[in-house]
Amino acid sequence: MAEGLRLKDQPASERPRERLAALGPEALSQAELIAILLRTGLKGMNAVEVGKQLLSRFGSLQALAVASVDDLRKVKGIGRDKAVTLVAAFALARKMAKEFHAEAPLLDTPEAVVSFLREDNRLLQVETLQVILLNTRRRLIRCETISQGTLDTLLVHAREVFKVAISANAAALVLAHNHPSGDPSPSDADIKVTRDLIRAGQLLKIEVLDHVIMGRATQERPKEYASLRELGYFYA
Repeated sequence: MAEGLRLKDQPASERPRERLAALGPEALSQAELIAILLRTGLKGMNAVEVGKQLLSRFGSLQALAVASVDDLRKVKGIGRDKAVTLVAAFALARKMAKEFHAEAPLLDTPEAVVSFLREDNRLLQVETLQVILLNTRRRLIRCETISQGTLDTLLVHAREVFKVAISANAAALVLAHNHPSGDPSPSDADIKVTRDLIRAGQLLKIEVLDHVIMGRATQERPKEYASLRELGYFYA
């Protein structure tokens, strides 16, 4: 079969790859984006024209996205390799969309926070401060470890906490750290740091929702954690 018209044979300003690199994907048409995947067309037709033919044949990008390899091969200029490439590209797009829209955990109570962090914190031997970054719906964006201390001392700087919050575009955050001793009761230092961070958050319009300290439950102390909000330190 005669070699297809190659994208590199087009003027540089018309090559989809060069246009994407220079202008970004939003500057390209659907047919041009498809052409990048196809790489070559066929005799008398370049890859962009094949892309247009595909869109015309299937009627919409959505219909093209669910077409099978056999369906695609019915289009002139689409062999097995091109059909497989297109099916793989659309499959990746669907998987990405599914991942993007998957519901992140809702972390709006200290119990939910402890459940989320429990396994990762179970074997920690030193105090470790983590910041849970949340969106406006109090759902997880990500969790960041900010610092680790000695057995009973943890140094915290507001700039470290809010640097990660700003970079994640977080609307709110929850502070969490462990007490290796097992007793989750807050120390004077825990209370002071929490109040300092609450004030910093107010200035930056990033709400500090809680500071949860994790320990171990006992017969005398049924809760394995302490919530500084529940203890009233957020209202003083």
